[in-house]
Amino acid sequence: MPPPSGSADTVPADPAPADDMLTQAWALSEAVALRPEPFGALAYHFGNRKLTFLKSPELVTTVTGLATHPDVAGALTAAGVAPAEHPRYLVALRALAATEMIEPRR
Repeated sequence: MPPPSGSADTVPADPAPADDMLTQAWALSEAVALRPEPFGALAYHFGNRKLTFLKSPELVTTVTGLATHPDVAGALTAAGVAPAEHPRYLVALRALAATEMIEPRR
């Protein structure tokens, strides 16, 4: 299985340490449309016109489940992502946040 990604690039071998993002509530931006693909999905932001590849089905499940879980950790767990893999997925989620694909929930 390829590593998760929030962009066309692969996840670095040494992802940044976990941060408070795990305990925060996030959601897919209302300006983003996901198109399912065999590798995962394409995400398009209609506001900033960014196109991003989500390179794993688990990442797609995580992103689409963010709005229904109290925090990122809950969405990752529900998507079947093992706790040891959370740091790698956080790298991808941070990249999605940086391009406004996902945003903090209020």
